[in-house]
Amino acid sequence: MPLPNGGGAVPEAGAQSLAERIEALFQAVRRPDRTPYSNEDVARACRDSSGETFSATYLWQLRTGRRDNPTKRHLEALAAFFQVPVAYFFDDAESAQISEEVALLSAMRDAGVRDVALRAVALSPDGLGTVRDLIDSIARREADRRRSTER
Repeated sequence: MPLPNGGGAVPEAGAQSLAERIEALFQAVRRPDRTPYSNEDVARACRDSSGETFSATYLWQLRTGRRDNPTKRHLEALAAFFQVPVAYFFDDAESAQISEEVALLSAMRDAGVRDVALRAVALSPDGLGTVRDLIDSIARREADRRRSTER
């Protein structure tokens, strides 16, 4: 199975439903070209790894909360595909920690983010503070631009 790649931020996982946790993985874990995996892609990989019946429709039902009682083997197959411990689906504290780690790994798979992080390693604490301030300022400006174009 290919190593999931790319992606975006994972929402905070505390007290999330199973559907929300699965959806968070789909949002964060992407292909190497940063496009999302489809239900069929993941279902096929889960079928292959578990030997269980696992359809794209069933996965869609899990993602949307229409079904919420998968078998242990189905959850194990999903965990294996997304490379998270099975506890991610059950334990709020574990899920929150894993979500943070998945978000960080997803961000670090982005070449631009990785390049900035590697350059920042040699900076002093004051230099890092300046970089954080610049990033925050740019993020606010971009958010303001997005809001103004959505009106």
